Amino acid sequence: MTEIPFRPHSSHWGTFHARQTPEGLEIRPFEGDPDPSPILANIPAALTHPARLTQPLIRRGWLERGPGPDPMRGREEFVAVPWDEALDIAAAEMMRLGAGPDLPETVPGAHVFGGSYGWSSAGRFHHAQSQVHRFLNTAFGGYVASVDTYSSAAGSVILSMTWGHPISMMMEQPFWQDIAEETELLIAFGGMPVRNLAVSPGGNSQHVARPSLKAAAARGCRFVSVSPIADDMDELPGLTRIAPRPGTDVALMLAMAQVLAAEGLADRAYLDRCTTGYDRFLAYLDGTADGTAKTPDWAAAITGIPAGTIRDLSRSAAARRTHISVAYALQRARNGEQPVWAAMVLAAMLGQNARRGGGFSYGLASIGNVGKPKLAVPLPTLPQGENRSGDFIPVARIAELLQNPGKSYTYKGETRDYADIRLVYWAGGNPFHHHQHLDNMRAAFSRPDTVIVHDSVGTASARHADIVFPVTVTPERADIGASANDPFLIPMPQLAEPIAGPRHDYDVFSALSERLGCADAFTEGRSAEEWQAWMYARTRTALAERQLPAPDFAEFMEGGILELPVTDAPSRLALFHADPDAHPLETPSGKMEIYCEAVEAAGLPGHPAWMPPEEWLGADLAAVHPFQLVANQPRGKLHSQLDFGAASMATKRGGREVARMNPADGWRRG
Repeated sequence: MTEIPFRPHSSHWGTFHARQTPEGLEIRPFEGDPDPSPILANIPAALTHPARLTQPLIRRGWLERGPGPDPMRGREEFVAVPWDEALDIAAAEMMRLGAGPDLPETVPGAHVFGGSYGWSSAGRFHHAQSQVHRFLNTAFGGYVASVDTYSSAAGSVILSMTWGHPISMMMEQPFWQDIAEETELLIAFGGMPVRNLAVSPGGNSQHVARPSLKAAAARGCRFVSVSPIADDMDELPGLTRIAPRPGTDVALMLAMAQVLAAEGLADRAYLDRCTTGYDRFLAYLDGTADGTAKTPDWAAAITGIPAGTIRDLSRSAAARRTHISVAYALQRARNGEQPVWAAMVLAAMLGQNARRGGGFSYGLASIGNVGKPKLAVPLPTLPQGENRSGDFIPVARIAELLQNPGKSYTYKGETRDYADIRLVYWAGGNPFHHHQHLDNMRAAFSRPDTVIVHDSVGTASARHADIVFPVTVTPERADIGASANDPFLIPMPQLAEPIAGPRHDYDVFSALSERLGCADAFTEGRSAEEWQAWMYARTRTALAERQLPAPDFAEFMEGGILELPVTDAPSRLALFHADPDAHPLETPSGKMEIYCEAVEAAGLPGHPAWMPPEEWLGADLAAVHPFQLVANQPRGKLHSQLDFGAASMATKRGGREVARMNPADGWRRG
């Protein structure tokens, strides 16, 4: 009997090889991955789990009463409908709302919200976010989009105003190799939970964080994990854990900055050359501006960290090649921009941004492909077309958008108005998982005329839809795996036949486009395989120009994983540090902005500042709120995807996630 061969594939948790056997899908991690994610074990369950959706569903109330705002959305049963009938009904509703070949010249799609978070597939063609956006641009001429991410938005927005383009800056530096070889002290605000680094959009073929940290430790690097959670960083030689009260990192950073300033440890030459606004910030640190010096004693009363510990940490940072890392977790709070900005300023005061292994990073502790060299060739991507609406919201304002048509709000100091949304079309995500106020979200989803969702399983978002189209999962599709800063292009042949019922997102959108009279514009006459060959050609041409292996598309899909070159060009920060005048940053001053007029004009302090959490105001925290909930990522899952898989279920008790309490708190309360 011929042995079934393993074939390459990719997921957000990593590259792997797999084969379909009579017992199910067998997974083997990529041999080039030094630290594969155990969450790969979740993937086999995706194929046949009872949670899979297999038929188009329409909410009974919408079917009987017609479209319109409805408080029963999310509370009524669904009716299974044959595919052609469901597609006809959805297309008719979209035509009622203005979809079709005859689009308005001005503000098309102004009443459509195109939702997607992009995490449903590591493949670049069957990337639901690209598919739904391309479809809405074709069918409606545009849609109301969202910008930023729940993971990083507050930090990314403040950095875009004070440091430069945050995504480019994060992806260009620093490198894990620099930390492994050069860093002498790594201070990780929010810890460095390697479990979070398992995942990356488009895949993560090489998990390099843990090996890099071990290499740094073997060289004598010291580590400080600043987190209320004891296991937010692996045990390493030279590791110190500092556990401030949750949400007080800014006070700790300010006190460290005050020590650097008061003891003459701040690098004034660097601050004068590469930053602006330091003197305004210094007046806040020493109390000149508000009468309160931000000393370690001041911070100790807020953070619970002894003043002596804060002083020692500040002096150690100034005496060593120090890297300051900020995890995304710190910004997931009101005024979450402050710890990110404060960490940027603290690193600038140390003056080590130009040194390998030193400086500041945002996201190094939170997502897999930050900290790897940038690729030298373009990746295959699906063009999404032009969104002529031009409208958008910050990603976390979905509920506000749906509930407040016409209401004004501000973003980066700009006044904008919420659109009047009649249709929500969502593919590739579950907003009820990552939104911050679920009762508010539920009320907001009652307002549109119609909500259409694509999903492979029954999520809370599908529950709050009117029309649900069941779609395939990654092993049921052929695709190309690729991700920014990941040095491999992964052929993703289909591993298993789709179960009966679901269709590919592309096939659903193609069928709707046919009914709307815009199929040619959406498909451009290409099948899914032809689109993938077209997308691959861009990368293949770039490889051939470098005289690197560049098989044709058929050979690539039948062959092995293709290594991609990385660039040796200097990062924009390196260019900036070499000559700030010739290579300014993308900020109003062209420098790092310690004081920023645009931020102050938007209603925040013009420099990093301590802003007590709202639940602290008017009462002592410990007396009124003896417990604080920290909702970090559990070790057995990321984004709750495939939460029914073997790896995730193994960490639960009775099928439920485990809540933990500090043992000392537990003993005190019996």
